[in-house]
Amino acid sequence: MKATALVSALVTVTALITACGNGTRDAAPSTESDTGRPASSGTTGAAMPASPSVEIPRTPVGEQLRWFLGATARLPIPATELSAHASAAFVEQVPAVRFNALFATIPRVRLEELTDVRPTALRGIVTSGDRKFTIYISVDGQEKIEGLLLSPAGGPSVSAAPAPASWSELDSRLRKVAPDVGFLAAEVTGSSCRTVHTVSAGTPRPLGSIFKLYVLGAVAERIRDGGLTWDTTLTITPELKSTFGGQLQDRPDNSKVTVAEAAQLMIAISDNTAADLLIHTVGRAAVEDQARRWSGHAALNVPFLTTREMFQLKGIDYPRQAEKYLSLGTERRRRFLDETVAKASLSGIELWGAPRDIGTLEWFGSPTDVCRTLAGLAETADPRVGQVMSVNDGGLGLDHKTWPAVWFKGGSEPGVLALSFLARSANGRTYVVTALTSNPRALLDESTATLELLALVRGAFGLLE
Repeated sequence: MKATALVSALVTVTALITACGNGTRDAAPSTESDTGRPASSGTTGAAMPASPSVEIPRTPVGEQLRWFLGATARLPIPATELSAHASAAFVEQVPAVRFNALFATIPRVRLEELTDVRPTALRGIVTSGDRKFTIYISVDGQEKIEGLLLSPAGGPSVSAAPAPASWSELDSRLRKVAPDVGFLAAEVTGSSCRTVHTVSAGTPRPLGSIFKLYVLGAVAERIRDGGLTWDTTLTITPELKSTFGGQLQDRPDNSKVTVAEAAQLMIAISDNTAADLLIHTVGRAAVEDQARRWSGHAALNVPFLTTREMFQLKGIDYPRQAEKYLSLGTERRRRFLDETVAKASLSGIELWGAPRDIGTLEWFGSPTDVCRTLAGLAETADPRVGQVMSVNDGGLGLDHKTWPAVWFKGGSEPGVLALSFLARSANGRTYVVTALTSNPRALLDESTATLELLALVRGAFGLLE
């Protein structure tokens, strides 16, 4: 199948060029460093154009981001080099001559921040001279670039679909994203969600990394009770390291990190090791208790899995180990996690290229549960919670004058794409919009689906206000 080629570059002050294709990834990228391409193709002697404080993950998409940043510093690049790093569909729509012409207008791109880190996609902030852009880059099953989007920072993606003009249009477009969908738009008052519009809002669905909101809630509760502070120092031990997303996994064993930094990384770039470290710190039972306070489907998340456990169950000796775990009752599952899964190495994990047990082996909640969770976090008196949740708006791009505060948490794995937002309007009203989509039988075209969901969510906030 053709992979999505999504490229935008600033050609003049007011004109943008966009090339779009359609398709999905065929297989999962390997986690090995040997991708079958010359690792240093065209990069010899080029300094890494990234802020020293930014840690680019050592994943296939991270390697392609490194290449792209270096390429913009030594244009023009030859066609053979672009073909070594980008998919055939991408090159078909953006051949080397066009790539070089586009990025001649945005030379020497420098990475300033990563705001969303996923196994096959990265989003962040880059600069070129005194200009700032958001960047989105994704790879296909052959670990080559399938999507690359640059757009002026602070505004919506230039290639995003138009916002829906009505709730009925939103519903129609939402159902085209995936076969299983849930949606909620609600006004928040205190800890309550007043429903404005829904699509199957009470049905539990896979959440992906949205589960990290429960972890943040448990951390805030422990801090409120005096058992922890934001400045408490935690140790990143080898057995707590996760994979496929984040920065803490790449830090030296036994490095130190504060609760505040771990929480911010967990939410802002969905750092998996940060989430597992915080679950370990407050205890699995505390996170389960927090989920019960906010979710009507908390029993589906018992035992509450860490990301490392999820990767081990789905990425090692699959499906035998996953089937064994799913066949057990709750207490025996706990023992299986402690006595079997915890002893397994991460070295044998392979990222899967098709949905695996997303209806039984995931984190679950309904759009209503997510709204209650965001409302619960908003009701906490701790301002640090708001700071953590406000770092990344997920590319929504709402007008800051109309919506001065925006929170975001998303989640994805093969077959799952979930987005949740809370925004406060300039007139002091608070709203939540959540879209949960999944397909248990096939991959979602995440690049296209993300842009469509962002357009639908953006439109929902417009309809609410």
